[in-house]
Amino acid sequence: MRTLLAVMLGTLVLSGCNESTAPRDHTPPAAPRGVRSVTGDHQVFLSWLPNTEADVREYRVYVGDCAGGANCPYDPIGSTQSANFVVSGLTNGQTRYYAVSAVDANGNESELSYDDVFDTPRPEGTGLQISNYLADSLHAGYDFSDFAVKPYRDSTIDIVYYSDNGQSLMFAPFSDTDIQDAGYTLSLDAVDYAPPSGWSPTGSVELIQGHSYVVLTGDDHYAKFRVTSLNPTFVTVDWAYQTAAGNRELKSRPVTSGPRRARPIPWASAAGHVAGGA
Repeated sequence: MRTLLAVMLGTLVLSGCNESTAPRDHTPPAAPRGVRSVTGDHQVFLSWLPNTEADVREYRVYVGDCAGGANCPYDPIGSTQSANFVVSGLTNGQTRYYAVSAVDANGNESELSYDDVFDTPRPEGTGLQISNYLADSLHAGYDFSDFAVKPYRDSTIDIVYYSDNGQSLMFAPFSDTDIQDAGYTLSLDAVDYAPPSGWSPTGSVELIQGHSYVVLTGDDHYAKFRVTSLNPTFVTVDWAYQTAAGNRELKSRPVTSGPRRARPIPWASAAGHVAGGA
């Protein structure tokens, strides 16, 4: 009898220890704030402000083809415990929309972030060499849309490199192309949109190592490059080109038809040297 009573008391004590009387947490964390993106080549780099709740376990990342809503839901694509995430395998030139939620230790998920975040990946490259027109005119021009170095007289190029007497210039040889100096930057990613004004009236800019430059091509595409090294023979740049015309990051304007109109090259004599000429 004593043995049976002891077993029953032990069972009651154990069951009492295992049974929590505290209510389960059903309160989700706040939606993440400050979500931003950095455009990459076939990828997008997302980051946001860390949540302040101590019990946040992870963040979930969502993507959609348009801004989220009843008619355009977001789909989950991954999770992370840090306040950043890389979305890879994307199609260059295709705009996607992104949102982030926070999940706590009890599995409560917040609402999606309220920031309107969308991005359009684009091709990019490093270590591109463009020759000085005076040293090698066959490799002095660059065509962003074709990702190709071309002769300075080619009618499809966007920019031409020139260096003489200690002066180095990048020139947009056609009047339908704009260029400007975006100043010193630590990396090419520091320039993420085309400014609405500030284009060079002559179509030329002085090249300075460490400076980034913005180009608006004749067919309404945004491009940029950053000078990583510079000498009288050639300039080396990192570059990126937005394949999606009309993207919000572009300075939009109608695409003109017919032959391109050449600018007078500032360093050339009246005897010739006009881009696109014979």
